[in-house]
Amino acid sequence: MGLSRRTFSALAGTTALGLALGGSGAASCAYAAPTVPTGPAPAPPAADGKPHTIGFDRYSLIVDGRRLVVWSGEMHPFRLPSPSLWRDVLQKMRAHGYNAVSIYVSWNYHSPAPGHYDFTGIRDLDLFLRMASETGIYVILRPGPYINAEIDGGGFPGWLTATEGTARTSDPTYLKYVDEWLDQVNAIAGRHLYSKGGGTILLYQIENEYDAHVTEPAGRDYMAHLYRKVRADGIDVPLFHNDKGRNGYWIPGSFDTGGEQGRWLYGFDGYPSPTLAPPDWGHFGVGGMKGGATASPQTPGLVPEFGGGWFDPWGGVWFKGKGYAESRRLRDAAYERRFYLTNFANGITLHSVYMTFGGTSWGWLPAPVVYTSYDYGAAIDEGRQATSKLIPMHQIGQLLRHVPDFAKLDRAEDVEADGLKVYHLANPDTGAQVYVVRNDGKQTVTSAVPGIDAPVTVPARDARLLAAGIKLGKRKVRYSNAQPMLALTAGRQEIAVLTGRSGETTVTALECAMRPTVTVVEGDADWSYEDGLLRIDAELDGLTRVLVSGGGVGTPLLLLLADDETSVRLWPHETPSGSVLVYGPALLRTANVSGTAVRLTGDTVRASELEVWGPRGLREVTWNGVELKVRTSASGSLRAAQPLAGVGTVTLPALRAGWRRKTENPEAALGFDDSDWKPADRTTTYSTTPVPEGQPVLFADDYGFHYGDVWYRGHFTDARGAESVSLAYSTGTQGMLMAWLDGRALGAHRMPVPDNGSVRQGSWAATAVFDVPEELRKDGAHVLSVLVRRMQHDQDGKAQDTHKVARGLTAVTFAGAAPKLGWRIQGEAAPDPVRGPQNNGGLYGERHGWHLPDHADGDWPEAELPRADLRQGVTWYRTGFKLAVDSGIDASIGLVLDDDPARAYRVQIFLNGWNMGQYINDVGPQHTFVLPNGILRTRGTNTLALAVLSDGTTPAGPSDVRLTLLGAAAGGVPVTAV
Repeated sequence: MGLSRRTFSALAGTTALGLALGGSGAASCAYAAPTVPTGPAPAPPAADGKPHTIGFDRYSLIVDGRRLVVWSGEMHPFRLPSPSLWRDVLQKMRAHGYNAVSIYVSWNYHSPAPGHYDFTGIRDLDLFLRMASETGIYVILRPGPYINAEIDGGGFPGWLTATEGTARTSDPTYLKYVDEWLDQVNAIAGRHLYSKGGGTILLYQIENEYDAHVTEPAGRDYMAHLYRKVRADGIDVPLFHNDKGRNGYWIPGSFDTGGEQGRWLYGFDGYPSPTLAPPDWGHFGVGGMKGGATASPQTPGLVPEFGGGWFDPWGGVWFKGKGYAESRRLRDAAYERRFYLTNFANGITLHSVYMTFGGTSWGWLPAPVVYTSYDYGAAIDEGRQATSKLIPMHQIGQLLRHVPDFAKLDRAEDVEADGLKVYHLANPDTGAQVYVVRNDGKQTVTSAVPGIDAPVTVPARDARLLAAGIKLGKRKVRYSNAQPMLALTAGRQEIAVLTGRSGETTVTALECAMRPTVTVVEGDADWSYEDGLLRIDAELDGLTRVLVSGGGVGTPLLLLLADDETSVRLWPHETPSGSVLVYGPALLRTANVSGTAVRLTGDTVRASELEVWGPRGLREVTWNGVELKVRTSASGSLRAAQPLAGVGTVTLPALRAGWRRKTENPEAALGFDDSDWKPADRTTTYSTTPVPEGQPVLFADDYGFHYGDVWYRGHFTDARGAESVSLAYSTGTQGMLMAWLDGRALGAHRMPVPDNGSVRQGSWAATAVFDVPEELRKDGAHVLSVLVRRMQHDQDGKAQDTHKVARGLTAVTFAGAAPKLGWRIQGEAAPDPVRGPQNNGGLYGERHGWHLPDHADGDWPEAELPRADLRQGVTWYRTGFKLAVDSGIDASIGLVLDDDPARAYRVQIFLNGWNMGQYINDVGPQHTFVLPNGILRTRGTNTLALAVLSDGTTPAGPSDVRLTLLGAAAGGVPVTAV
């Protein structure tokens, strides 16, 4: 059970009030003083070398004595294999209002074999954490050991499938490997703890959605072991676990963590359907253990994962074959406002969106339930392009950063409004009133909301956040039907921004002790003053500017009223010299003030104005290193005399000529030399798949082959009487098998395309039966050759060792004969030292470097596309192409494959040696594959290799192969080749 309120009070009374968790010398109690007042948020984090305190109470985290609402988004460095681009995504997140990034660290990505760990190159966790601190964003670290994440084996390394021990329990063999993994991760994490000033790691998660063995020693001891291990490794920030649902599992006091005093938080995940009303998981919910945040009443509401989209399976059945565009449509900006604001109303002040940037499950990384793209329908798409889903994230994130009232709210008296659902909260310190107003209907509703003395309009299936009695700078807003976004001081004036949908009529009332001076600087607005209240009426259209001076306040207020599209062109940025606000460009990356100059970097897509408000004395502005001519505007800003240039033209070459082609699979031939292959003669296994009686262990993992295709060759004599051969095999989703006898194709078999009932099925077993040709039913030496596209390991979400289900052949029998086969097996070669273990499988061409850019293909026959070959097996196609993208342009480029969906074949795509994913022509839905800059040479020569696997039943491609521009901006970040 969790700690009762009485227990909490007693514990709190024995500690010094005001102390919070800090570095190694800090107090042991994680509680902050219950009297922590509402006040400014902490400064953006950095690796400043200073100790910091990280505490909490029931409202929020408390960092260095200041309340912090965590507004986080998930990204995975392993899904963006170009470290330079990590900085791009981090900067976009911070600019758009996120103050934290949540990341999984995937064990399988770093460990090709027991005792071997790689944290270099694309796996450089230390580099990512340094970038996060340089960006000024907190990190929520989630290193498992199990992460799920729609990744191969749920993050477990391939070699773990062939080891003794039951995973996700207190089994000592498993824990030995877990400790080895955590030794590696925590040695890096320990250097980046915000508590010790080495970086910006704020929170740390142990395990992931662990709902097995909750009341059993195997589970309780396991979780306690992880907690003790992480603490023993010096990780002193608050720890937590993410309950898979609202179960009240692993709340403070439920297992050996010391409860809240042990700096343990309760978190829960949520992925509600966008077709239903947003659920109440806190203040307004059912309460108790099943009520979400109410399961742990003395810790702040924490949702480590809340749906920012949803993954798409092979075949695309969930989104009717429309892919991630449909995921993004269903969970759009209006969805975010309805669901995220409902969470906020329910006291969720640690909120992380999964995913904010999904990225690419390149190579053999994806779990069986997903294909290569992990776009997820996220706010930043797979090509790193901003989508309209960033609008509410930007607005809410800036609000929580700049207006302190929202960090400490209690449920207030119920409020009703016709046609709308209203959540009413109040700040006990300032008296500010907050309203989340939601429309769950199918028609726009305009209604009166008590406390907001102006009509409130909410579009269908949308929501908005309103406030009354909040201070924007030194002035108090009595009420407004526009949503507050930020308030800051720049130079001699304060600036406040309020937002809403384009075309809306807004009313904002400011308290003024005496008649103020009001100037409508830009836009269409009216104002009136009566009885101490200044009322400003404006229609949202672009950026309306109203300057308010006097009225009993010495500092002028510039009120900016922005529609949604304009609001995401307003970029606040903190500097040591004071706040800067930039208006105009598509993105502000950095802002630095030095003397009278402000140096800005960022992106433009089209020509745009640039305007800067900042500390006193600014006279000079540079943009991406170029000094601009500026003038002082009536709004008190520096405005560029000329618009910033938009992005230039990006020209992409056609991929129609220059192809070379070569067939492979010599392994099918009778005389192929397999003497250096591993004998497949084991009789026991640690797999959860039983070994069929009378058969050797044929499972690929038992022989060290964990990723991609695997070949088998079974030698036998005397095929007399053999009528057919049955090949039992086990794969992940969309696995397949091909067989040859003495070099003659017997046929192919493939697993079915998942439907609604089988989408989550991670392991598939089937038996392929092939007739033995009459002319081969004779005495003498024979070879049965089998290629299995094994796909990936299942995840282990229910802690049943499902990642250990066999991959590859499981049994081979003949009808009419019983020859004894001697088996040899071959899979992937040694892991690529740069690209890692998930890059390659066991195709002949992969084992011999046909995918690599320096492979000599001059003797390959020339080929033209489209192709229409009819052959069972593997054929490779290679070509080169040059790009000459301007160095000042960040161009995101993809590769498109299209063909008649009746043609059954699949393609592994290699760019400059990197396996960028798998295309299945007759399954889909993915046709576009992102080619990350750094792997893609945007100014240079590239090599594209396509390994086409065809079952021989239909003509096989490739057909239409072309490059496509996914988006481009003038700016970007410097990119280093990988």
